[in-house]
Amino acid sequence: MSNGFEIRWHGRGGQGAKTAALLLADAAFKTGKYVQGFPEYGPERMGAPITAYNRISDQPIRVHSNIYTPDLVAVVDETLLHSVDVTDGLKEDGAVIVNSPKSPEEIRPMLKGYKGKVYTVDARKISVEALGKYFPNSPMLAAAVAVSGIMEHDAFISEMRNSYQHKFAKKPEVIDGNMLALQLTYDALKDVV
Repeated sequence: MSNGFEIRWHGRGGQGAKTAALLLADAAFKTGKYVQGFPEYGPERMGAPITAYNRISDQPIRVHSNIYTPDLVAVVDETLLHSVDVTDGLKEDGAVIVNSPKSPEEIRPMLKGYKGKVYTVDARKISVEALGKYFPNSPMLAAAVAVSGIMEHDAFISEMRNSYQHKFAKKPEVIDGNMLALQLTYDALKDVV
């Protein structure tokens, strides 16, 4: 897609990769972008590898297929690096973000020779600090926005608060935790992006 930005998400069922893709599409749409956010299912069970996708553009999106040459890949589960070629088709001037406490230098050898930018985010640490439990999708969502620059920080934060207020209307106690997870991720990446 020549007039937009494409993201491929790799995760496992139950980790929130699909939800992150859909939340990103919703937030980008509300800031005036044209969007697509959709999952690709294999065996639909908890823990099985899943892939989700985003297309975000300032112009109408006419393509309706999976994403084969993404600008960004977000890997929600580091263990997938051993079984899935997450960099397949990833543009050399793109980037990959891996949920890991390891440094980008430690992750790079697992990326099958990928020469582009590599970022890591410890989504476990961030989500446990912010939410008290391990939910990697909010930190990985913030990382994808921070690295890609597809939305202004303030617009993203505002739209995510609105989305969380709608999504968690019956559990308002988790809204502030998710918002904190987004901000902690931005803070963790501000010196490297």
